Amino acid sequence: MHKILVVEDEQRVANLLKAGLEENGFQVMVAYDGEMGLRLFRSQTFDLVISDVILPKMNGFEMCKEMRTLHAGIPILMLTALGTTDDKLDGFDAGADDYMVKPFDFRELMARIQVLLKRKSIAPTEAPSTLEYADLKIDLATKQVYRQGQPIKLSPKEYNLLHYMMENPEKVLTRPEIADKVWNTHFDTGTNFIDVYINYLRKKIDKDYETKLIHTKTGMGFLLSDKL
Repeated sequence: MHKILVVEDEQRVANLLKAGLEENGFQVMVAYDGEMGLRLFRSQTFDLVISDVILPKMNGFEMCKEMRTLHAGIPILMLTALGTTDDKLDGFDAGADDYMVKPFDFRELMARIQVLLKRKSIAPTEAPSTLEYADLKIDLATKQVYRQGQPIKLSPKEYNLLHYMMENPEKVLTRPEIADKVWNTHFDTGTNFIDVYINYLRKKIDKDYETKLIHTKTGMGFLLSDKL
């Protein structure tokens, strides 16, 4: 079920939107001013935002710009009585994906929503260029590792192990899981090759730094954390 945030200060319009969207199978949350809309957007996960432009406390354009800095991929559809070309351009400049002028036909609104949700589902996700945890950083393009800005030279196996740990920070990783995900092999309880590579990493990642990042959970596995 897709979740939609509706930001509309007119109670009647907000109620109509909520009822109509829920009848069409959507989960809906409503905010009645821009600041409330932004708070909900920060604290919840939504698939789409429908917002008026003229709102109390923070207008829809300002709210849209803030939302775009938080999550660039969530579709935002502006509903407003402001229908000039300049108004629409302002909306698109703020980061809106679509713009409908009040009064609107609900069937058209539903069609626009379906297009936006479909576009979102097939949009390629931009791969991150770095992985970062605490003061540790991996440049994924160059496969270079840095701690506090200082380069650390790792072997390919050490790099792959650290990469996997940084993809799963603060999570206990078992030896069988590491063997499977990092080396594509089954863990042999008669060998200690994973412990050996963990020790290699410790010497390079932690030895010269006060805060230790690589930890052993006895009888469980290993984890990357700056909180222990």
